Amino acid sequence: MSQVGKGSRGRRVLRAAIITFGVGFVAMIGLFAVAWAMTPIPDSTQSAATAQGSVIYYRDGKTVLAKQGVNRRNVQLKDVPKGLRDAVIAAENRSFYEDSGVSLKGTARAMWSTVTGKQLQGGSTITQQMVRNYYSGLSQERSAVRKLKEIMISLKVDRSESKDWVLEQYLNTIYFGRGANGVQAAADAYFRKDVGKLTVAEGAYLAAVIQQPSRFADPKGADLTAAKQRWQWVIDGMVQTGALTPAEAAKVKFPVLKEPKAVFTPEGQEGYMLDQIMAELRKRGYTDEMVNQGGLKIISTFDKKLMETAEQAVTSVLPEGTSPKVRTGLAAVDPATGEVLAFYGGRSYKANKFDNSFSAEVQAGSTFKAYALAAGLENGLKLGTRVYGNSPMRVASDPGHPIPNSGGASYGQVNLITAMRHSVNTAFVDIGQRVGLEKVAEAAEDAGIPVDQITPHEDAATLPLGVSSVSAVQNAAGFATFAANGVHRSPHVIRSIIDGDERIRITDKGQQVFSETTAADVTYTLTQVVTGGTGTAARLYDRPVAGKTGTTDKSASAWFTGYTPQLSVAVNMFRDDNKPVVVGGSVQYGGQYPAQIWRAFMTEAMEGKPVKQFPKPSDYGYAPSTGDRPYNDGGYGNYGDYGDQGDTAPPATPEQTAAPDPGPTTAPDPDGNGNGGDGTGNDDGTGGDGNDGTGNDDGTGGGGTGGDGNGGTGNDGTGGDGNGGGSGNDGTGDGGNVNTNG
Repeated sequence: MSQVGKGSRGRRVLRAAIITFGVGFVAMIGLFAVAWAMTPIPDSTQSAATAQGSVIYYRDGKTVLAKQGVNRRNVQLKDVPKGLRDAVIAAENRSFYEDSGVSLKGTARAMWSTVTGKQLQGGSTITQQMVRNYYSGLSQERSAVRKLKEIMISLKVDRSESKDWVLEQYLNTIYFGRGANGVQAAADAYFRKDVGKLTVAEGAYLAAVIQQPSRFADPKGADLTAAKQRWQWVIDGMVQTGALTPAEAAKVKFPVLKEPKAVFTPEGQEGYMLDQIMAELRKRGYTDEMVNQGGLKIISTFDKKLMETAEQAVTSVLPEGTSPKVRTGLAAVDPATGEVLAFYGGRSYKANKFDNSFSAEVQAGSTFKAYALAAGLENGLKLGTRVYGNSPMRVASDPGHPIPNSGGASYGQVNLITAMRHSVNTAFVDIGQRVGLEKVAEAAEDAGIPVDQITPHEDAATLPLGVSSVSAVQNAAGFATFAANGVHRSPHVIRSIIDGDERIRITDKGQQVFSETTAADVTYTLTQVVTGGTGTAARLYDRPVAGKTGTTDKSASAWFTGYTPQLSVAVNMFRDDNKPVVVGGSVQYGGQYPAQIWRAFMTEAMEGKPVKQFPKPSDYGYAPSTGDRPYNDGGYGNYGDYGDQGDTAPPATPEQTAAPDPGPTTAPDPDGNGNGGDGTGNDDGTGGDGNDGTGNDDGTGGGGTGGDGNGGTGNDGTGGDGNGGGSGNDGTGDGGNVNTNG
């Protein structure tokens, strides 16, 4: 073949090659154009990339209680130190501020690795990494299609967003190991610092970690050597990019890493607190996903110091060797807000997740009498109203089940102050019969006791004695109603929720469920319980206290619930098996360990608080200077709590029917024919002029008792024989100190 022929064939081959290349190039451009047009920037982001866990705080809004969900707290780029930003750029993409969002060399290398099946090499820009982790619709699988899609979106993002925006999203989404997502979480995980306080050396280490977060999270041995080499490579890169001078770089030393935090496992009281916070969040419409990924800032009502005080009060007062089967609850509620400031959930959340103060509901015992008294006062009774105090008392509908007082003691007719001071069972049964049990139930419901806990006993004559079960929190909030002048506020454990720029404050203005007069009168009777009744062990010597003991049948539960104007606290003791509460070999009553625990807690809780007085009762003239003198107990209270033993021992008794009330009323009973002397003494210390003695229905004339009370000087009255033939006893005037057993 001639040279001319060979040249002609060569030109044809070259021409064909050029045409083929041209067609291919045009086709590639066409494909690129199609891909560009068909690959928009996604409208949504990956939830895992943007999810932020929530932080739960104590009530000060600063002390962290726990972190829930994804460990990420987004920050603005301006809050990230320049040294950290420069270090990340030096480590991951030194041409970040100059490139178009895509590295052609790195992309070609990555595409070749994808096609050949070899391990994917580095080379993605910061923009590409951000796009891959940030936007939805981009999987992490290795495929040419996914890589092409990533390139298209990266190019578009680079054209539509600023470099600073891209870097901010990157720093908030990248994983740093130690469970830390984003630079803020990483700063805390590695150095226990806010990101804004990181040094250049620390920032360079975080930048070094990005390449191999698992290996460099807690490096030892060879891994530590590799981590130091990677860190030095970052420092050198910062010199190359001009972020550091050689002299500055020479002064930077490898940072000291903090030990990794242990995985958070709620212990002690923490778990109990978190359970209640999460439960309330759900009630308020927040799902677990919203909490774990929504980046909420949740400020609880719990006071860290008071939580510690509650635990200390229980553990320090109860003697060593107390059976673990004996459970103790304590709840403290702010009457002005309804906030639960502290509670005692149990010995250990790890050992038993069922808490003693919110979840456990046990019979209220005589603490329930406060609600019964409120019902009476709201429906026409006064502090001076006389009610039946003898034992036992029978109701017509169930005469076979007489209702006794503690120890079978009889008090005759007593006013409401004495009835509360001595926790006279029959007096409160009488109140229930007079005003109607539905009014007692209504009063308890108004004070916050759930209706479903009252309904099973709403027709029982013993309802006023506390046969219904309540929790410590419910009882504390119920008594807080009296401390708040009759305004009830629902107990809650969250103060506020911050969701982005929105702050939701949890407040309860409350509802006036009792008149201020009723609240003041109930409070007054409860102060008498503490100063000279069954609750003397709860006295605080620097301020007034109102409270009530409670002990159920066979001491299955024992209570003391009381308050100052600033704080309402309930303490109970019980067992899951309903056996008697025995501590140190002794069966417990409300005036013993419950009252002592209450005082131990309140002594610390009230320290430094101003002393506030309770409002005066309506019938202030009846304020007793009683014959029931409080004995000197040395500050330890009535050890036997004898006025409160077995208050609710009687079984639930049906409501009285239309049959007449066997107990005496407040008016003199003409059938008794009691012939009193010249004056009748009121048992609160005020002598009345010329009142007749009242005969009891059993035929025993009640002796008129006089005293040097406000009404004048009472003379000795002699009770005459009643119709039943009983012999009246002499009532003795004693300077206003009255024997209430006529």
